[in-house]
Amino acid sequence: MRIDQILAAGGPVFSFEFFPPKTDAGERNLYTALAELRTLEPSFVSVTYGAGGSTREKTIEIVKRIREEYGLEAMAHFTCVGATVPELRQTLDEMERAGIDNVLALRGDPPAGQEAWVKTEGGLEYSRELVELIDGGYPFAIGAACFPETHIHAKSPEADLEYLAEKVAAGVDFLITQLFFDNALYFDFLTRARAIGIQAPIIPGIMPITHAGQVERMASMCGSSIPEGLRRELRAREDHPEAVLDFGVAYATLQSAELLAAGAPGIHFYTLNRSPATRAILSALKLAKPWQEAVYPASISSPSATRGEPSAAS
Repeated sequence: MRIDQILAAGGPVFSFEFFPPKTDAGERNLYTALAELRTLEPSFVSVTYGAGGSTREKTIEIVKRIREEYGLEAMAHFTCVGATVPELRQTLDEMERAGIDNVLALRGDPPAGQEAWVKTEGGLEYSRELVELIDGGYPFAIGAACFPETHIHAKSPEADLEYLAEKVAAGVDFLITQLFFDNALYFDFLTRARAIGIQAPIIPGIMPITHAGQVERMASMCGSSIPEGLRRELRAREDHPEAVLDFGVAYATLQSAELLAAGAPGIHFYTLNRSPATRAILSALKLAKPWQEAVYPASISSPSATRGEPSAAS
């Protein structure tokens, strides 16, 4: 089922993100997590695409298995790194033959060992071009990434939003944010996005904190800030891993509840292929149902809104 149709049906959507494992043990962890999280009936799950498209075949294989063996809707990440347009079309054809309904269109990160982004000869430069390619010839629901704290390579927050508006107008059906730890950043971003005509549903991306050092590294890689109060609490517990985990679950639960109570269309969990923290958070949310008291559902979720138009050229 297309994710835009799931969003339009109303009620919050809950989704999990996984990455293709590199080892047999990692693969066992992945499918154990899937089996445990399936009982929570997520709206969909997504599977990432390695740097330089390095896990293309594995991504498609996992998405097919999730759909066929676990009965869950799954979305394949897809990037334009290291591929010509004919090669991109070949992969999209393979996805369509596999019965995949949803694609997350991303520019992607450079291959390992390469810091600067370099367009592949005969390929595409921007994620907007990838959206146009998909929308122009394939039946997929198209998701895209957005950045409450601005993309690390953007010239300015304003330029980043203008480009996002163009990308949405090119064919994006829904957006998923980069991870963030301060809800004020999401609400501010949402206000600014709506102000320039971006009406696609914007699903907040939340990463449960399970290791103090790990969240520092992830935030640095993504350009996400860690509020000083959160950093202080993590450092106070850094010698006690179980205390960090307990605090991380509590923090993500409160963060998610506030977002849902304010009308966010759902939560996308960055699971890092582990299930216990996410299971605890989502179980608590489903019991509390904070979305039943949502105060601004129309302005935030916009599940039936039309695609936004760009306000200016980037």
